[in-house]
Amino acid sequence: MFNIIKADKNDFEGIFLLLMQLWVDKKFDKEKLKKAFLSGLEDDAQEYLVIKYEKQIVGFASLTVRNSLWIEGRIGHIDELIIDQKLRSKGIGTRLMQELIKLAKTKGCNRIEADTGFQRKRTHKFYELLGFEKRAYLYSKKLI
Repeated sequence: MFNIIKADKNDFEGIFLLLMQLWVDKKFDKEKLKKAFLSGLEDDAQEYLVIKYEKQIVGFASLTVRNSLWIEGRIGHIDELIIDQKLRSKGIGTRLMQELIKLAKTKGCNRIEADTGFQRKRTHKFYELLGFEKRAYLYSKKLI
């Protein structure tokens, strides 16, 4: 049975393996990533969820909640959403997304959004099937 629960510090190794599937071209600094993960666990604006099957982490999602003047209230942003590649297209991502939406609502969010790479066509279709709409481009600039 699949269980969705809040992540804790002991989940890092399983989450790390999933993130390597999400960002296949990224060179990881595991210690920096772990530090960022642990910091996120302590941050009231962030929520980390894992989906487990028989104690193994098979999915991960993170949500950041912030105030938005455009929204005129709180908005939830999905920072990461990943399902183990062997288990995709089985409804697990939809269940995890439903839980994120419910969580965002309980945190007072008026809207939830996500960004994803141009190349992730299946992900775009997934979001659109869940009622998400293309609303903007994301611009990013490296500072360090």
